[in-house]
Amino acid sequence: MPERLAPAERLIDPQARVVDYLRVSVTDRCNYGCTYCIPDGGVAHTARAQLLSFEETEALVRVFVGLGVRRVRLTGGEPTVRRDLTALVSLLRAIPGLDDIALSTNGHLLPELAAPLRAAGVDRLNVSLDSLDADRFQRITRRGELARVLAGIEAARAAGFASIKLNTVAVRGFNDDELAGIAAWAWQRGLVPRFIEQMPMASGLATVPNALLPAAEIRTRVAAGWDGARVVDDDGGAARGAGPARYFRLVSRDGESDGGAAARRFGIISPMTEHFCDTCNRLRLSTTGALHTCLAYDDAVDLREPLHRGGPEAVVRTIRQALAGKRAGHSFDVIGIGGPRKAMVQIGG
Repeated sequence: MPERLAPAERLIDPQARVVDYLRVSVTDRCNYGCTYCIPDGGVAHTARAQLLSFEETEALVRVFVGLGVRRVRLTGGEPTVRRDLTALVSLLRAIPGLDDIALSTNGHLLPELAAPLRAAGVDRLNVSLDSLDADRFQRITRRGELARVLAGIEAARAAGFASIKLNTVAVRGFNDDELAGIAAWAWQRGLVPRFIEQMPMASGLATVPNALLPAAEIRTRVAAGWDGARVVDDDGGAARGAGPARYFRLVSRDGESDGGAAARRFGIISPMTEHFCDTCNRLRLSTTGALHTCLAYDDAVDLREPLHRGGPEAVVRTIRQALAGKRAGHSFDVIGIGGPRKAMVQIGG
C-alpha cells in the first residue's frame, strides 16, 4: 500500500465529515482514580498480554496516515504508565505524513518524563488539573498528588512543547468556584485552560446527579473573575488542535485583551449542552486494536485480526466498513443516561 492515498480515497464518513485525527489508547490502567473516569466499583482491565504491541500500534497508525490521518493523540487510561512509552513515540514520529503527535496525561509522571517525551517527538501536551486545592484534588483523583502534577507542568514548560493545555472537568458543587482561578493560574504561565462538561460514561455510574455545569455557565464563571470582562469567540491560535474544543477569550470593556489576543484564551469541550458532532473528525483505537467510531457507543470493530490475516489492505477495508456506520451524533443525555457501558479509562477522553 502506498504511504499516502489519493485525496479521493481519504476517510470520509456518511455525513461527509473528513477524518484526519486518531486517538490511540495505549493502556486502560491509571495511577489515579478520578471519579468521572472510573466508577466506584472499578473496571475490568485488559490483560497485559492482550495489549497491542508497539509494532502493531505503529503498523495500524501507518495505515491511518496513509488514509489521510495527520494527527495522533496518545491516551489511556494514563499513557505514561505504559512502559517505554517513548519508544512508541519514536516509532510514530518516523511515519511519513504524520504531522502532529499529542499526549494526554494526569501529569503525575511528567517530572521524570516531560523532557524524554518531547525529545522522542511529542509535540503537544494536555494535562488534567481539576483543582488547585490539594484536598479537593485528592478527593476527585482518589489518590492524586497535586504537588507532583504542578511540578510536572513546570517540567513540561521547560521541555518546550509546542502547546500545553490544562484540562479541567467542571463539576457543579465541587470546583465550579475555581474556574476563574484555574484560568488565571494557567494564563500566568502561558498555558491554555480548557473546561470539560462531565459525560455519562460507564452507563452513567461515574456521573454525579445534578453536577453538570453547562458550557454557557462555564463561560460566565470564567468571566466573573475579571470586572467588566466579556467573552468573545476565538480561533484558538497555537492551542487549536484537532479535537472538539471551542475557544474563547476574555476582553475588557473596550474590546482588548490584556497582553494580546492569546493572553486570556480558554477552551470548552461541551458534549452535553453544545454538541460538536457535526464537526467530528476523529476515530479511536483501543488498547487491543478495537476501532471505535464514536466515544458514545460501545460498538467497535477489531483491526488486529485483519492486520495479521491480510496486512494493511485488510485493515483499510475494515476501517472503511466501520466508518460507513459512523452515526451523525450521539445520545448523551443531560440527566446522565444514554452513554456507553465503557468507562472513560478504558478508551481515553
